[in-house]
Amino acid sequence: MGLFLVAVAAWVARVENWRSYTPVAGGGGYGQEDSYVSNEKPSGVIRWLTTVDHKDIGLLYGAYALTAFVVGGLMVVVMRLELINPGQTLISNTFYNSLLTSHGITMLFLFGTPIIAAFANYLVPLLIDAEDMAFPRINAIAFWLLPPAALLIWAGFFPIGDIIPAQTAWTMYTPLSVGEGLGNQGNAGVDLFLLGLHLSGVATTMGAINFIATIFTERGDKVSWANLDIFSWTVLTQSGLILFAFPLLGSALVMLLFDRNFGTTFFAGEGGAMLWQHLFWFFGHPEVYVLVLPPMGIVSYVLPRFAGRRLFGFKFVVYSTLAIGVLSFGVWAHHMFATGMDPRLRASFMAVSLAIAIPSAVKTFNWITTMWNGRVRLTTPMLFCIGFVSNFIIGGVTGVFLASIPVDLVLHDTYYVVGHFHYVVMGAIAFAGFAGLYYWYPLYTGRMYQKTLGKMHFWLSMIGTNITFFAMILLGYGGMPRRYANYLPQFATLHRLATLGALILLVGQIIFVWNFVQSWLEAPKIKDGDPWDLKDSGLYTAEWDWFDRKLQTAIADGGEEADVVPDGGEEADVVPDGGQEPESDADE
Repeated sequence: MGLFLVAVAAWVARVENWRSYTPVAGGGGYGQEDSYVSNEKPSGVIRWLTTVDHKDIGLLYGAYALTAFVVGGLMVVVMRLELINPGQTLISNTFYNSLLTSHGITMLFLFGTPIIAAFANYLVPLLIDAEDMAFPRINAIAFWLLPPAALLIWAGFFPIGDIIPAQTAWTMYTPLSVGEGLGNQGNAGVDLFLLGLHLSGVATTMGAINFIATIFTERGDKVSWANLDIFSWTVLTQSGLILFAFPLLGSALVMLLFDRNFGTTFFAGEGGAMLWQHLFWFFGHPEVYVLVLPPMGIVSYVLPRFAGRRLFGFKFVVYSTLAIGVLSFGVWAHHMFATGMDPRLRASFMAVSLAIAIPSAVKTFNWITTMWNGRVRLTTPMLFCIGFVSNFIIGGVTGVFLASIPVDLVLHDTYYVVGHFHYVVMGAIAFAGFAGLYYWYPLYTGRMYQKTLGKMHFWLSMIGTNITFFAMILLGYGGMPRRYANYLPQFATLHRLATLGALILLVGQIIFVWNFVQSWLEAPKIKDGDPWDLKDSGLYTAEWDWFDRKLQTAIADGGEEADVVPDGGEEADVVPDGGQEPESDADE
């Protein structure tokens, strides 16, 4: 893999003026003379392989993430079919464990983080009036590290010699992942899996550094910290979490690889299992907020557009975002209440875990209050925002119970944990992603999706999510352990219900893919730069102003540089998305 990356770097170094076609507002490239600037990009495959345009890279991230979403979704469908009946042998227990492991890593690292990077790459420079990302080439490199990472993670499923997929679950607990004992986890499939995960972490860290530098240094003159949009605030906070959490995961993975291949004893000796859990969860719980904060930002940005009101309590939403970022590093050991740690230490982690629910509740009340007495339009993006809020409430409340030591000792490692986690990951994070995909669909395609199919996608996803994961919560109350390919007959009804919900979810996602692709290829082109009629409510923002200029000038990279306020549009038509009011509106 190292030789491959060196070869790619050597080839790219031969491409002349590869930065010159980056579409800055004036059509040029940074650090280059005007005589070398071209306003046109290469066409075809070369464009996508060499682009450093933040919008193109955002589309690449989106395509990659949705592909991973399909792969991870099909994995879980096979698992749910296996669980229709107790004792069923549709697939072997070994293959079930392989799917279980790869599904978790795929959805968290190959879908969750990249889909957020897709939105952030495309939108943050537009929202903050920047010409591009601070480090465009690093931005491209960060993406191109991800495809080989996916191939390494999935390598065990390919017919490569005696290599078999990893079966360690996504948490990779030692001593199982060290390869000790008579199990089959000493095979090279686990090593490839760990290397792929490490590579994806490197890519994510590079992207985080780029976002921090961009938001700090590339903001337009009229974009201050006071009126920075809420989505950029959440991306900035997420990037800070990544910067502190992901290097720790990388270090732990390297130590685990050394234990497996070079005879070291970081995790193989006495206390090694506890050491791994501390290192992993010190990364693993901030990772949950790495995944959920930008979707919260998407909902905080999109929901007011269809409520007809500015976001209620903008400053409190920002402060709660920063509070979550800080507190997220003090809750990791609530995953370890059942390990026998000192009761006084457990109590301190319980207190912080309960406290972190407060800023999340602040956001929830702000979203509800924004809709209260608003002019709500139930478009597909708005439906997904409302679905996000309702699912997040269920996922959050069930998480508060798990933060209580006595309750956690009863429910630990049962399906209750699976239901809680998936209410947040699928019911909230994915719903926010769909809200953003539908809301900005005209922006990156120039077309409008089929609205009826969009609403069908929402209702099937909402019904399927609640059937599947509420059944899992009930299974947990009944004592059904997680990660099992077989179960006792008394759990059969709820397992069948969960499988029914998963199949409903599958139908909804098929409709989504069809609508998404078919509309992109065949839907009529949009001729209005304000497809959501945001000017009527004074909520017109910068990305739509860019889109309108693009339509007016008919130049794919955007028109001439325009003097706009931070949220886009004509200064008279727009109020800031949050933060300080314009002086002219002070008396309103």
